[in-house]
Amino acid sequence: MNHFHFLHQLRQCARFHFPLQGKKLHAQIIKIGLYNCSLKLCNNLIDMYGKCGHLDDAFQLFDEMPQRDLASWASIFTAHNEENRHEETLLMFHEMLYDGLWPDHFVFASVVKACGNSSALKVGKEVHCQFLKSVFYDDDVVKSSLVDMYAKCGLPHKAKSVYDAILVKNLICSCAMISGYARCGRKNEGIELLRELPEKNLQCWTALISGLVQNGNLTDAVDVFLEVRREGVDMRDPFILSSVVGACASLAALQLGKQIHRLVLGLGYESSLFVSNALVDMYAKCSDIVEAKWIFDSMLTRDVVSWTSIIVGMAQHGQGIEALSLYDDMILAGLKPNEVTFVGLIYACSHVGLVNKGKSLFRSMIEDYKLSPSLQHYTCLLDLFSRSGHLEDGEDLLNTMPVQPDEAVWAALLSACKQHGNTEMGVRVANRLLILGPKDPSTCILLSNTYARAAMWDNVSKLRKHLANSEVRKEPGYSSIDLGRETMTFYAGEALYPMKDAIFALLKEFDSEMRKRGYVPDTTFVLHDMEQQEKERQLFWHSERLAVAYGLLRTVPGSVIRVVKNLRICGDCHTVLKYISSITNRKIVVRDANRFHHFNEGTCSCNNFW
Repeated sequence: MNHFHFLHQLRQCARFHFPLQGKKLHAQIIKIGLYNCSLKLCNNLIDMYGKCGHLDDAFQLFDEMPQRDLASWASIFTAHNEENRHEETLLMFHEMLYDGLWPDHFVFASVVKACGNSSALKVGKEVHCQFLKSVFYDDDVVKSSLVDMYAKCGLPHKAKSVYDAILVKNLICSCAMISGYARCGRKNEGIELLRELPEKNLQCWTALISGLVQNGNLTDAVDVFLEVRREGVDMRDPFILSSVVGACASLAALQLGKQIHRLVLGLGYESSLFVSNALVDMYAKCSDIVEAKWIFDSMLTRDVVSWTSIIVGMAQHGQGIEALSLYDDMILAGLKPNEVTFVGLIYACSHVGLVNKGKSLFRSMIEDYKLSPSLQHYTCLLDLFSRSGHLEDGEDLLNTMPVQPDEAVWAALLSACKQHGNTEMGVRVANRLLILGPKDPSTCILLSNTYARAAMWDNVSKLRKHLANSEVRKEPGYSSIDLGRETMTFYAGEALYPMKDAIFALLKEFDSEMRKRGYVPDTTFVLHDMEQQEKERQLFWHSERLAVAYGLLRTVPGSVIRVVKNLRICGDCHTVLKYISSITNRKIVVRDANRFHHFNEGTCSCNNFW
């Protein structure tokens, strides 16, 4: 096998992601001695390992190379970017400059991409200056990367300035600009630029939709996709489908997601990895974890995103043992977990009370995989300690963790103190929260109840004065229910909505039956100073109850009621929905701001701790 044959084979392995075949070729190259005499072969090996997701192998080879050229650096930068290790790309870029090498257009493009994906605007501007001083100052590919970088860093005017400087504008730079406008909330300018293009294809529409999704303009993204369908644009690339499926996931629009899924099947894109990953995530976020698992099991190829999506989904739906078992399968399959994987794993441990397992996974994340824990990881670990009654461990964690705990984390520990009846620690934690100056009304309620339980009435009085004089305002609560052809949204205390009389009658019927079964309204969740009867009336009109009642009236018996709430479900509504699930013998799934609650036969999957 000659030198050129090796190059061809390595490029094929990189293109089709065949790492095992690539390793065999690497061994043959070493064996016959070409390894020491061909810089080009080394660079192609790095490229192959990087594109196959074997960054450690790529870096080891790069580190052992006796000499390197710009192609070597460009290959290792690309390998790091492929693994979303953009900060490391930038660190290595400084090493390259220290070695006396001046970047070419390939290196510039890779480094600018890393700046954009890590929001490293300062470094990006420095690289932009270096690019303008270089002989490659007119390279349109680098300029397209700069357009993308400035857009991702929230500077669409700078992106437009670079875009205008591109002499021969192609679809790549135009798509970067369109996506940048949409990502920065300038939807109309993105649409206008798209309309002005002399020729446009699916890639342009995909850029607009993905930008809208990233900016949170989910309904607009779906509307644009429907326009694409009406115009009969050829769906030759499935990426647009993954973007709109992502929008459905964030909107919790299960019925629309199912329609897109049918379109995926009709177009033959069910084998696309990123589309399947998006579908797993969509079904999990739309509360249909059974369908999510079915799609995952049907996938012929899976990557870390596939495994992480189903692990996190299982954990969020209270199926902790299944999530941990999937992790074992993932490791056996030879994949390395990422930061999001460990969020799901530690969260899963908290649902099944596996404290030691959770602590072990937290250590493994740091020691085995060299991942730095974020506030979210510490929050999950606190949740694990809190659920299991290890309150001292939780308090120690918040006092020693390198990340500054926020109000939500301290409030979670305070809630755990209430749950486990530890008044002494509760007061201590409440004092810390009071120093922070709570902004969330639910935290204020929790504080007031803690001080009242400890008979610290002066603190209760001070807190109520603080609430009266502060700008603490409760975000309007709303709940949505997707019934396929219609999506209804209900607001707390709302007076005008369809079937008001029927909903009121049904809720009154439930209230009567619940009281017979021992229900007593928990009015501590009403912040306002008013009579007991008025507080009970306030609870009666909470949005999740309205949405559930509407769903019960509008759906066939036996079907699952699925509701999405923008805030955390209150404790009294949580109790009420358990009763309703028992009375009606219906499953009710509520996705609130924190997690999923599966109500069935009078119980909830969260085990009354959320």
